[in-house]
Amino acid sequence: MEKLTIGIIGAGRIGRLHAEHLTRNGRADVRIISDVRVTDEMRSWAEGLGIPSITDNYKDIMSDADIQAVFICSSTNTHVPFIVEAARAGKHIFCEKPISLDYRQTMAALEEVKEAGVVLQTGFNRRFDHNFKRVRELVEAGRIGQPHIIKITSRDPTPPPNEYIQVSGGLFMDMAIHDFDMARYLSGSEVTEVYAQGAVLVDPVIGQLGDIDTAVISLKFANGALGVIDNSRKAVYGYDQRVEVFGSEGSISVQNDHPSTAEISTSAGVVRDNPKYFFLERYHDSYIEETRWFIDCILNGQPVPVDGNDALQAEKIAFAAKQSLLEGRPVKVSEIAVAN
Repeated sequence: MEKLTIGIIGAGRIGRLHAEHLTRNGRADVRIISDVRVTDEMRSWAEGLGIPSITDNYKDIMSDADIQAVFICSSTNTHVPFIVEAARAGKHIFCEKPISLDYRQTMAALEEVKEAGVVLQTGFNRRFDHNFKRVRELVEAGRIGQPHIIKITSRDPTPPPNEYIQVSGGLFMDMAIHDFDMARYLSGSEVTEVYAQGAVLVDPVIGQLGDIDTAVISLKFANGALGVIDNSRKAVYGYDQRVEVFGSEGSISVQNDHPSTAEISTSAGVVRDNPKYFFLERYHDSYIEETRWFIDCILNGQPVPVDGNDALQAEKIAFAAKQSLLEGRPVKVSEIAVAN
């Protein structure tokens, strides 16, 4: 069986997640993983997965002629330089979202990818969720007619650490970026206008760090549809992930995933499990699927299902949302490339 030889940059939470999935994929051969700080625990973990080499120098991956593809799972500020180096080394690239915190840097990185003729897939794993993928299929098949309204609810169970908020790029770029991509994916259309309202209702420290923790974002699409996204950094009952697409001939909705569908009905009321607690549980299978698609597309010479342009468009929407919040007005996405 033909295999794709892979190097992974970054052995944090998401890097380890991908490493564990990749080492279970029969068409992947993970040769090396790098991290800026290699510990004995990390060496033991890599050895347990059968990864033969771990290094504190990512250039060991870039210079290895046997490595065909690189998974970039490091901090966001390193994504663009790593993409450029990998492209120039002729290696295919899987990069976690966002590619950068500045869409202009993303544009420059994508030019390097194009010039090198390599493949880049972006880590918008929610596209591979069984529920959301089914919604897309039904919309594409015309089952609800012309989409009119897209509603997306995305609420985390608890805010990230303050240290992370300071470097994350803010709620729009860090959290809502998935929802902006999902809006494009489910509607089958580009976002043309964004109007964002935000507040600090969860933790005043988040506001002191220059961010918001609660948002409602209105979208307009090129196909005439309208969209609404609501975000919160804290849903006390768990990870709240729901969508609805309403169209001229009906609607499709997806509710939360729960640990079980069991309900207890008594005189006191009807009780069921809270939603799955966080993204590692909720989107476990989608992470496996996105890596499987990447490997299969590379080995079979097919285009990847979510590419660099998808990352770029989501980043532009996030940029427009931030500008809308600051200026208190709707912002056309076309303004972004022209004025900035």
